Amino acid sequence: MYSRDNPPSETDVLEFHSGLSNWGRWGDDDELGTLNLITPEARRRGAMAVRHGESVSCAWEIPAGPEGIDRSTLATKFMHASAEYSALDIPGFHDDEKWGSAGEHLGFAFHGYTFTHVDSPCHMFWDGKIYNGRAAEAVDSVDGATFAAVTAAKDGMVTRGVLMDIPRLRGVPWLEPGEGVFPEDLDAAERSQGVTVEPGDAVLLRTGHDRRRHESGQHGSLVGDIRQAGWHAACLPWLRERDVAFIGCDTPQDMIPSGYRTVFNPIHTTGLVAMGLWLMDNCDLYACAQTAGRLTQWAFNLSVCPIRFAGTTGSPVNPIATF
Repeated sequence: MYSRDNPPSETDVLEFHSGLSNWGRWGDDDELGTLNLITPEARRRGAMAVRHGESVSCAWEIPAGPEGIDRSTLATKFMHASAEYSALDIPGFHDDEKWGSAGEHLGFAFHGYTFTHVDSPCHMFWDGKIYNGRAAEAVDSVDGATFAAVTAAKDGMVTRGVLMDIPRLRGVPWLEPGEGVFPEDLDAAERSQGVTVEPGDAVLLRTGHDRRRHESGQHGSLVGDIRQAGWHAACLPWLRERDVAFIGCDTPQDMIPSGYRTVFNPIHTTGLVAMGLWLMDNCDLYACAQTAGRLTQWAFNLSVCPIRFAGTTGSPVNPIATF
């Protein structure tokens, strides 16, 4: 078992691509990857985790304006109908002068450090391949993703969620940028919180960056620093052994710097490409952690419903934890 004192070497991490691979596990044409682990039993276990009927969002609210938010969000909005202008201004469109409407056009790039979003397995390439051994050319500039796109999850990612609140475990407000979470942290969180991750569960890792981001008032995940706390590559075998269906984090997952010269983001590359492990980046887990602590309940029903954007490598989402 890898640990903080015995992290995987560069060679070990490179070998994760074959040693932890799920290629062919669910058939050569499989696009769901680890979402196959969300069986009817796993969904029922998630439903049975609801004890209080309280729900909280695990997503950030995204402000959008005419000129966007900042370079990390690229979110823009313009109103095509409002109090100043609507279809009522078109002669003959409607005879009821009391009727009106408002509507907007939104444009955004959801991958990055701001939007709460899911990455489908085709989001990352490694050695010219995507998940299940398909060529990276399965994602092109004309059709987008033609294999393992986000629409593979059209029926939802609904299962039991388990929150790993590492700042609570360590007695700190947040992990410092560049700090990694290791398997022994996950094991200790299970013991402390009285919960065990089971096959088909989703694991939400809280580094405390959500609190740091709230207090800083900045929208982007990287608050004045290119480093970030997150999963260390040492956790990848743990996630594979536990048969975790998908993971989320209050940062974009990977500890940065990763500590490996040739693998900048092993959680993304090994997770998505080799394991078909769906990722949910940039969650706001603060309210979830507060609710879990108040109720002394660290497992809950988690509902994540990607938008059915055809041919896309992911989707913005609003994950809902119901206790």
